[in-house]
Amino acid sequence: MNIQRALAVFAAVMIVCAVALGTLEPRPTLLGELLARIDGDMPGRIQVAIARWFGPWIWNKLALPLMLRPAWLPPASLALVAVGLALSLTNRKTPHRSRRRS
Repeated sequence: MNIQRALAVFAAVMIVCAVALGTLEPRPTLLGELLARIDGDMPGRIQVAIARWFGPWIWNKLALPLMLRPAWLPPASLALVAVGLALSLTNRKTPHRSRRRS
């Protein structure tokens, strides 16, 4: 299986996840709220892990604002990145091979 196909499948799955999260929830749900619904301690454990591995400033500047965004945004963003990677890999020119046999 080639990498372009894998990226395209990943993008399709992420788009389905984003649409499902955006439409099936009765009201707009924040990512932190969704993680807390899955496991009540998950946001706290994520904060501790990020602070331990990367420093508390990563939590304050990157992770916390992400937790305050809609839950559908991360899968949609990953889908866009995967589509961009798949398209950029397919547009590379392949070396010309001669079709003549020797």
